[in-house]
Amino acid sequence: MEQPEPVTSTSEPVAPVESAAPARNRRRVKLGRVKSDKMEQTIVVVTETRVPHPTYKKIVRKSVSFKAHDAKNDAKIGDTVRIIETRPISRDKRWRLLEIVERAK
Repeated sequence: MEQPEPVTSTSEPVAPVESAAPARNRRRVKLGRVKSDKMEQTIVVVTETRVPHPTYKKIVRKSVSFKAHDAKNDAKIGDTVRIIETRPISRDKRWRLLEIVERAK
C-alpha cells in the first residue's frame, strides 16, 4: 500500500489564521485617578505615563485626561479607577467606568 504524498506548495507562504474573537474583546483598558466628578454621570480620569525625555533622558511624567461615563455617580475625586473604551456616548466621552480599584482616603 502506497501512501499518497501530502500536497505542499512552497511558492506561497500560508497566511496566519485571524482570530475569531470579536473586536469587543480587544477594547483598551486604562488605570487612572479621578480628577473631577462635578458633572452628572461623568468623571474626568487622569492617566500618567513615565517616559524618558528624547534629548536629556530624564524620566518625565506625561498625563492625559479622559472623560468617562459613570452611570451610578459612584466614583469620587482621588479614587483609583479602571476605565474601558466604548462607543461614543457624547461629544467627549468614549470611555466607561469599569471598576473602582481603590477609594480615596
